[in-house]
Amino acid sequence: MDPPTARPALLALAFGAEGGGELLPLDAAGAPLGSVRPAPDLAAAVAALERKAAPRWVVTDVAAGYPALVRAGVRIRRCHDIASTEALLLGVEGDHAGAATVTAARAGAADAAVGQPALFEPGSATPPMSAHDVAGAYASQFNRSARRRAELPGLGLLVAAESASCLAAVEMTHAGLPWSAEVHDRLLTELLGARPASASNRPPVLQALAEEVAGILGEPGLNVDSQADVLRALRRAGLPVTSTRRHELRRHEHPVVEPFVRYRELARLHAAHGWAWREQWVRDGRFHPEYVPGGVVSGRWATRGGGALQIPKAVRAAVVAPPRRVLVVADAGQLEPRVLAALARDRGLVAATAEGDLYAALAREALGRPEARHEMKVALLSAMYGGGAGSPALAALRRRFPAALALLEDAARTGERGGSVRSVLGRTSPPPRPDWLSGLSDAAAGARSRAWGRFTRNFVVQASAADWASVLVATLRQRLAALEGCAELVFFQHDEVVVEADEPVAADAVRCVAEAGEQATRLVLGDVGVHVPLDARVVRSYADR
Repeated sequence: MDPPTARPALLALAFGAEGGGELLPLDAAGAPLGSVRPAPDLAAAVAALERKAAPRWVVTDVAAGYPALVRAGVRIRRCHDIASTEALLLGVEGDHAGAATVTAARAGAADAAVGQPALFEPGSATPPMSAHDVAGAYASQFNRSARRRAELPGLGLLVAAESASCLAAVEMTHAGLPWSAEVHDRLLTELLGARPASASNRPPVLQALAEEVAGILGEPGLNVDSQADVLRALRRAGLPVTSTRRHELRRHEHPVVEPFVRYRELARLHAAHGWAWREQWVRDGRFHPEYVPGGVVSGRWATRGGGALQIPKAVRAAVVAPPRRVLVVADAGQLEPRVLAALARDRGLVAATAEGDLYAALAREALGRPEARHEMKVALLSAMYGGGAGSPALAALRRRFPAALALLEDAARTGERGGSVRSVLGRTSPPPRPDWLSGLSDAAAGARSRAWGRFTRNFVVQASAADWASVLVATLRQRLAALEGCAELVFFQHDEVVVEADEPVAADAVRCVAEAGEQATRLVLGDVGVHVPLDARVVRSYADR
C-alpha cells in the first residue's frame, strides 16, 4: 500500500481451462493497449511477468482463479478484484440487493463466473470471462469510481485494500494455521472425556451433564439439545424464563442453571471444534479455513466454514508453531472506541487513546475513578450499540466527550429515518426495505425504527474499523513478502493477526506488524493523533498470547 514511484502496468487476467488463460495490457482507465495474449501455461506466464514488471492484475474474482496459481507456487503482489469492487460500488450507488448478490456469489460459489453485475449470480453457469470482458468490467468500474472521487476520496484506498485482502485470504487458506492433533486430543479429552466410538453418542462429560440436568428437572427423557424442550422444562420447574441464554438463566438461583450452562458451553465446543471438525478442516497438521473478505455487511470477514473467526480459548493451545518456526500474534487493543475518536475528531477522546488501557483512562477522565474501568467499558459499548440509556457512566461520557456521542446519535437518527451511513473510506450501509414500517402500529413502527437506528449507530464505527483492518492486512502482506526469510500471514480475525515466521526473522516480523498498524492508522484515520496499539508477541502457541 506504499505509494509506488510509478504506477505498475495493468494487465487483464482471464482464467481459462486446464491451467491456461488470457492476458491483455490495459491503460490506467482500462482501455486495451494491444491484443490478447494466450497463455497456455498461465502460472508460468504470471510468474515471469511478476519477476519482470510486477503489474497490477485485473481479475474477475480472486477466490475463483488465484488458488490454482498459489498451488503452483505463484504469488502476485497487486491486483484489482472485480467481484469485491463491484460489491462496494453497488453499495455506494444504493443497489444493496445487487451488492448482496455479489457477496453471496463470492461466499457461496467461489468458482461462479463473475463480471458485469448481471453475471454475479450464485451458482451461475455463465462461461468464464475473456480478457476483453475483464477489461470492459474494469473500465466500467474505473469510470463509476471516478464519478465518486470528490464525494468519497477514500474509496480508491478501500478498493485496493479489499483486493489485496482477497489475495491474502487465498494465501492464508492455502498456508493454513499450524494445528497439533495431539494437543487437540488432549484438550478435548480433558474437557469432554474420551472420544465416543460413534458420532451419534455424546462424550462422557457431556452425557453426565445431560443426565444431571434431566435429573434436577425431574424429566429423565429430556432432550437437552432442544431449546424448546428445555425451556418448557425450566418453566415447569418454576423458572420464569423467556430463553435459555446464559445471562438470563444466571439471574435465577436454581441448581439446574450451572450444569445446563456448562453443558451448552461444552456441547458448542464439541460441535464447532471437536474431533469431527478436525477431520473435516485439518489436513497434514494445518487448519485450512476458507475466508471471505468483506463477507459481512459491515465489511468484516466471514468464512465458508470451519469457524476460523471464533477459535475458542479452550483449544487455542492446539495452534503450535512447527520446529524452528514461531508465531507472531498481535491484536489492536480497543479498536472500535479508538476509531470513534478519530471519526468524531473529539479532542478529549483522541487524547485518551494515547494510553494503553482506553477504558481506564476514560473512567478517570469522565468519572474521576480509574477503578471504574468495567463500568466505563459497558457505557462506551452501550453508546456504540445503542443501549444503557439510563447509565450514569453514559451520561458522564456525553458530558465529557460530546462530539463522539453526537456522531453516534446522528448516525442513529439517520437510520431511524431509513437512511444509509458510511464508513470512513466509503463502505455504505444498506437501508431498510421500502415497506419496512408499513402496516405497523405507531408503537411497533417506533420500535423497528429505533432498532434500525442501533444498526446504523454501530455501522459507522464497525465498518470503519473493518476499513482499518483491510488496510492493515494489505500493508502487512506486502511488508512480510519483502523480508529476507519466510514469514507469512496465516490467520486473521477482525482486529487480530497471526504471522508464522522462521525464528531468525521473528523480530523483523514484529517490526512489520507494528509498521503496518501505524500505516493503517495514518491512511484510514488520518493524522489526528489517535493511537491504535498493535501489541505483537512472539510465541510458540496461540494460547501463549
